Amino acid sequence: MILAARQLQKSYGIDVILEKITFHLEEREKAAVVGVNGAGKTTLFRILTGEASPDGGELFLKKDVSVGYLAQNQKIESDQTIYEEMLSVFRKIMETESKLREMENEMGQYEGQELSDKMAEYAALQLFFEQNDGYGYQSRLRGVLKGLGFSEKDWNRPMNQLSGGQKTRVWLGRLLLSRPDLLLLDEPTNHLDIASIEWLEDFLRSYSGAVLIISHDRYFLDRIVTKVIEIENKKSSVFNGNYTFYSQQKEILRESQQKAYDLQQKEIRRQEDVIRTLRAYNREKFIKRAESREKALDKMERLDRPEALPDQMRLTLTPQIISGSDVLHAENLSKTYNGHKVFQNVFFDIKRGDKVAVIGPNGVGKSTLFKMLLKEVSSDSGLIRFGTNVHVGYYDQEQQKLDESKSIFDEIADTYPTLTAGQIRNVLAAFVFTNDDVFKPISALSGGEKGRVSLAKIMLSKANLLMLDEPTNHLDMFSKEVLEDAINCYEGTVFYISHDRYFINRTAEKILELTREGVVQYAGNYDYYLEKKAERERNEAEKLRENPQAAQPLKAAPQPASDTKNDWLRQKEQQAAERKLANKIARIETEIEETEAAIAKADTDMAAASSDYTKAQEIFEQKTALEEKLETLYAAWEELHES
Repeated sequence: MILAARQLQKSYGIDVILEKITFHLEEREKAAVVGVNGAGKTTLFRILTGEASPDGGELFLKKDVSVGYLAQNQKIESDQTIYEEMLSVFRKIMETESKLREMENEMGQYEGQELSDKMAEYAALQLFFEQNDGYGYQSRLRGVLKGLGFSEKDWNRPMNQLSGGQKTRVWLGRLLLSRPDLLLLDEPTNHLDIASIEWLEDFLRSYSGAVLIISHDRYFLDRIVTKVIEIENKKSSVFNGNYTFYSQQKEILRESQQKAYDLQQKEIRRQEDVIRTLRAYNREKFIKRAESREKALDKMERLDRPEALPDQMRLTLTPQIISGSDVLHAENLSKTYNGHKVFQNVFFDIKRGDKVAVIGPNGVGKSTLFKMLLKEVSSDSGLIRFGTNVHVGYYDQEQQKLDESKSIFDEIADTYPTLTAGQIRNVLAAFVFTNDDVFKPISALSGGEKGRVSLAKIMLSKANLLMLDEPTNHLDMFSKEVLEDAINCYEGTVFYISHDRYFINRTAEKILELTREGVVQYAGNYDYYLEKKAERERNEAEKLRENPQAAQPLKAAPQPASDTKNDWLRQKEQQAAERKLANKIARIETEIEETEAAIAKADTDMAAASSDYTKAQEIFEQKTALEEKLETLYAAWEELHES
C-alpha cells in the first residue's frame, strides 16, 4: 500500500468541504476521484501533497515515496525553451555523464591504489547512469514531447511565450519523465487533443507507479482506472472497477437504498396504524399486543434516508420551428493564415435531425471552420449554404458571446426581454443558479458556470441547428450526462466539435474527421470511427506491401470510400428500427401498468361486493379476463426484448 486516508476532514471557516474521506491506493494501482464541480476533489489533492492540512482524520504515505502533482493551471516562469525545461528533469544524469567523460579522459594519470579508487568510483557512477536510463533518456524525452502534441519546430520555443495550456502540457511531460512513485493528475486531458490523450492512456496503463486522477473524461477513465473514489455530500465511497462500472453500480445502489428505505417506512407506518387500532379497542389483550408491536418497532434498525443528489442541471432542448430537410451544405472550403494552410477541399452535407461530431488534432482548424460557417471568418474559397428555416444556436467554447459586465440575470433578461423575472429565475434554477446567485457578474463565473449560462441562452432560443464548440469543457460528469440526454432527445440538428470521446460515443450519428486535406466522413459514433479508420489503415498498409509505388498515404476526400451512401442509409434505418422498438416496448409497459392497476381495483371492488354474489361473480370474471390480458402483454414484452 502506497497511500491511505481515513476519515479525512477539511473546512474553510464554517464551510465543510470534506467530512468522511476514506480510501487506500496500492503501489501500481490506477484510480480516479470523481464528483460534481465543487465537491472537494482538488482540496483532497492539496491535502495529499501537503499544500493544505486536514482538520481531522489520518493520512498515511509510504516512507520515502516520491509524489508528482499536476495542478489544472501551471505557472512556469522560465526563459528556457520547451526542450531545455524538459531536459532539466535529467540534470543529475547529465552531470553523471559529464563526470564519466571527464574521468575517462583523466584515467591515464592515475596508477596503483589511486587508480583502483578511481576505477571503483567510475564503476559506481556507471552503475547509477545505467540504472537511471542514461543511454535512453533523450529518446524518452523526444517520445514524450511528440506524444503530448509538441512538434519538433515547437521544441525551441521559450517557455515565457507559451499559453497556460501549453505550460500545463510541459509540466505534465516533466512529471511523466521524472517517474515519481505516485502521480496525482488533476484534469490531465484538458489541453490535449484526442491523439495525445490516447498516447497518455497507453503511457499511464504501463506506468510502474501508482496514479490518482481527477478527470471528467469518462472514456479516458474507462481505459485506465480500476478503482473509482466518489466524493458526494462531503463523503467518499469506493467502487472497484472503471468509470462505466462505477456509474452502473452507483445507479443500482441508489435505487436499492431508496427502495429499502421506502419499504421500511411503509412497514413502519403500517405497524403504527395497527398499534393505534389495537389501542383503540381499549382491551387488555389488544393493549398487550400493541405494546409487543411497539417493542419490536423500537428494536428495528432504522435505515437513514438516502442523501439527496447534489443540485444538477436540467436541460430540455426543443426547436420551435422545423427546418427544411437540407440544413447545411459546404463545398470546397479552404483557409490559409499568413501563408500557412489550415485546411482545404472541405465538403460535407448535414440533414435535418443529424447529430454530427467534428474531430481532429489541435490546430487543424475546427473552430475556424465553425466561425467560417457563421460568417465570423471569411473563407478563401468554396460555398456555404444553409437550408430553409434554419435558425442557428451557437455555443462558443471561449464564452465570448457573454457580456462580462452584466449579471447572469441581466444577460438572460437583455437577450430575451419578453420573459418575466419569475420565468428567468425558473430557467436559471434549472441550470443550478438560485437565490442571489442569479445576480453574480459574468466576469466572476468559472468556466463551467459560464457554460451553463450559454446553454440556458441556447435553450431559450428558437434554434433548430445547434452548433456547439467543445460543449462539455468545464462541465462535470453529471452535467455532461444531462447534456447527452438532451441532445439525444432533441428533434432538431446538432453539429458539434468535441474531443470528449465518451460524449461523441453517446450522441454522434456521423463523424467528420477534419484534416489539412479535407474531411473524411464516418457514419457512426466514435467506436465505429475507430473501427473503420483502423480498417482503412490496414487496407493502405496491405496496398503498400503489394505495390509500394501505387499505394497513396491516407488522405481526406470529398466522398470517402469507407462511408458510402448505403452505409449511411443502413445506419439511419437501424436507428429508426431501434426507436420504433423502444416505442413499442414503452407502450406495452404502460399497458401493463394500467392492467395491473385494474386488477388491483377489481380485488378491492370484489371485497366490497362480497355480500352481493352476482356483482362479485361479475367482477371476478372481469378480473380473470384482465389477468389473461396481462399474461399476453408480458409475453409480448419478453418477445420484444429478445428481438
